[in-house]
Amino acid sequence: MGTAPAAQLDEAAFLELERSFSGRLVRPGDAAYDEARRIWNGSISKYPALLAYCTGVADVAAALESAKRTGLPVAVRSGGHSFPGQSLCEDGIVIDLSAMNGIRVDPENHTVRAQAGVLLGALDRETQHFGAAVPAGIVTHTGLAGLTLGGGIGWLMRKYGLTVDQLLSADVVTADGTFVTASARHEPELFWGLRGAGGNFGVVTEFEFRLNPVGPMVLAGPILWPLEEAPQVLRFYRDWITDVPDELTTIVVHRKAPPLPAIPPQLHGRPVIAVISCYAGDIEAGQRVLRPLREFGTPLLDLCAPKPYLQHQSMFDPSFRPGWWYYVRSCDIERLDDEVIDISAAHALRITSPLSTCNIFHLGGAVARVGEDETACSGRDVAHTLNINGNCVDAEGFDQARAWARAWWSALEPYHAGVYVNFLMDEGADRVQQAYGDDKLRRLRALKKEYDPGNVFRSNQNIAPAA
Repeated sequence: MGTAPAAQLDEAAFLELERSFSGRLVRPGDAAYDEARRIWNGSISKYPALLAYCTGVADVAAALESAKRTGLPVAVRSGGHSFPGQSLCEDGIVIDLSAMNGIRVDPENHTVRAQAGVLLGALDRETQHFGAAVPAGIVTHTGLAGLTLGGGIGWLMRKYGLTVDQLLSADVVTADGTFVTASARHEPELFWGLRGAGGNFGVVTEFEFRLNPVGPMVLAGPILWPLEEAPQVLRFYRDWITDVPDELTTIVVHRKAPPLPAIPPQLHGRPVIAVISCYAGDIEAGQRVLRPLREFGTPLLDLCAPKPYLQHQSMFDPSFRPGWWYYVRSCDIERLDDEVIDISAAHALRITSPLSTCNIFHLGGAVARVGEDETACSGRDVAHTLNINGNCVDAEGFDQARAWARAWWSALEPYHAGVYVNFLMDEGADRVQQAYGDDKLRRLRALKKEYDPGNVFRSNQNIAPAA
């Protein structure tokens, strides 16, 4: 937790920036300061010296130049949704991109351009108007930029791949203020690095994505069983997913049933295991694929039904509200073998907070058809990513929830096979190395030396420049 800012942007430097800046500048003492420094994860409290709300590339370059002149650290914020709160920095300049939120769909060329301040829900609304989507995330108030630059897993990934697999080009302001557009043809090495480690090389101001046909209706929703039946459900699930089509993406969730209108009151707070599905294809074909899952055991509740894709995309929003306290430990695993299942089932029964969850994402499909070396994003061949969330409304019970998440993660340590970089907390260089592997990390460090030799962009899962 931070304290009141020790470093200040002196008045002369502030006035110099103000003259060349068209957006809003917020600093300590301003009425808007306390609200401006809040982010999605309420457990993070930092005190920047200045928050610069940029309206375009010129503002971004001006803010970077001010940071260079004053020597203050820099953080970049779009949606402010990172678990460790790296979109803020203590005593530095926050380059806030939230006002840069334009979206332009090109239906003829099946592409969309989105500025870096866009949130996933806004992107989904615009693209669904044209019967299309960019595979991107599972919570609509997530920032598109941070999600994309780390990889981007979501409900369409097995059919179309990760968010970075749709990226055609990216506009970037580098550490020295240079504007470049990176694509497969122009600055290809930078384009490679942006797709999985992008926050390290500059401020991405705009993205161009390939669009994919989706919806408007999908077959989607959760099926719930008592948490005591988790070992049986997970063993069935493991075998069932071996030959499901790529149109189906599933997430297994362990938690206490939330008090949502769709869930009967008698189930509220009951520990459950749920398999949440999204079948992005023919509804009747999806019904056939999902029938074995729906008929397994005696589910407490089956809410899987045809619904608008936009509705399904927002289903997790009530469970991850802005301002709650979040802590995550994550790992990739090769498969759900019996030991992993038994460990997970045992730790799930120890959930205390009604907001804590463990989500098991099923990968494969189109994710695995992209070569491991084609993008900086790693883990193409793993079967699952586990996201163990120790969450609370506020500080009450948070220490216990964190300890629960750490214990589950530690028990699975013999089975770890890497980690998805967007699910890292502030865990140090060794964990960043695990996210990319030795060969990619060497390549990324060389790229960092070329584009950010002074490590200006270090409020992230940091890659140090090569010596």
